[in-house]
Amino acid sequence: MAFSPVPRLNVERTLTSGESVLVGTLAQSRQGVFFQYHEDYPARLGNLSPFTLDATTALQKAPGEPHEGLHGLFADCLPDGWGRLLQDRVFRQHGISPSQVTPMDRLAFVGSRGMGALRFAPASEWQPSDIEETDMATLGLEAEALFDGQTSDVLSALVAAGSSGGARPKAQLFFTADAPGQCRTRPRRGDEAWLVKFTSQNLALGHEEGLCEAVYLALAKAAGLEPPEWQLLEAPDSSGARAWLALKRFDWHWPDGSQSPGRWHMHSACGLLDAAYRAPSLDYLDLIKASRQLCRSPAAGQLQFRRAVFNLLASNQDDHSKNWAFLQSDCGRWRPAPFYDATFSPHPFDEHATAFMGYGKRPPLAAMQQLASAAGFDDWPQAQHCIQQIADVLTTFAAKARDYGVSEDTIAEIQTVLDQRRRANSALLT
Repeated sequence: MAFSPVPRLNVERTLTSGESVLVGTLAQSRQGVFFQYHEDYPARLGNLSPFTLDATTALQKAPGEPHEGLHGLFADCLPDGWGRLLQDRVFRQHGISPSQVTPMDRLAFVGSRGMGALRFAPASEWQPSDIEETDMATLGLEAEALFDGQTSDVLSALVAAGSSGGARPKAQLFFTADAPGQCRTRPRRGDEAWLVKFTSQNLALGHEEGLCEAVYLALAKAAGLEPPEWQLLEAPDSSGARAWLALKRFDWHWPDGSQSPGRWHMHSACGLLDAAYRAPSLDYLDLIKASRQLCRSPAAGQLQFRRAVFNLLASNQDDHSKNWAFLQSDCGRWRPAPFYDATFSPHPFDEHATAFMGYGKRPPLAAMQQLASAAGFDDWPQAQHCIQQIADVLTTFAAKARDYGVSEDTIAEIQTVLDQRRRANSALLT
């Protein structure tokens, strides 16, 4: 079958009630990619991307950068490293070079399987159709082998479950509430949606990546930073991991009495602010101001400030623009998404992807005071009290890591860095 790029896609939104509504139309030509809201959508449900799209039915052209010629709203639905790897394998199996594939083709491939509330129709004809349900252990071992370059074969179930963002091997799976070990790649009524992160010896922390992220999520929860719900799932012995981390999807739920699952619209800071995530293009000042304006709440700005402090002191330096997101309800209200991808991830040059008033590391006291003021704190002592609370929580890292079964060598490695970060930023503490 000859390949030709997708010229046009309908964009639909799944509401939290499970109802599906038409948002508008995407079309591409030699002049670029264009979007047009459906005539009823803006008046009924508001703007899905208020900083870069107009809430009108006018034709709106996407910028050339930084989203591969797409609007940021739709670029959020594209897979990153892992999901793109799976897509490319499928395209190559059909004799299609990834260089022929446009971002619109990738959206069609995602179809209704992406994160957030948006879906794209018609779905790509290249999607696997013969999907057999596969147990989680098989999916995890297959993902690990593929990530490590030990196989070129791809299970159709892994492709169906692998449309999410991020570089690590993972799968979107559905569990029954009373039997989380039994998973599916397609939901049944009443299921919960989870994102399971698999491991690899080639990750920075090897097969302890999931354990360490679970520790950080526990610390973030203790600090009041509102991380997503998570659990550790037993991994097969042959995987090399003690456990895999599963995160409950916060964009997805099944309303009582509904025949279909509901979704919250999710929009990253990358797509919302046109801030490229592969380069250090975002500043916490921009994030805090956008949070306050979008959510219409000083509390949102203060929450983002406290999360920024956690990243600073906990050495989560992979804090790029795709790791910040917002959720929109059906009535158009926005709130910060849970604090996801919060884990130990030092940069080789000790630089954060998101800057602190222009500083990639060790922000001076004056810069943090300005950031606190922008976040809506009454005065510096109030903000400093929050900083000290987060610093105190992080002193419990080693004990919490032992509770989760992290090895002593890894604990020592991380604790050394945490001690360095605390000393480097001691001027911020009370």
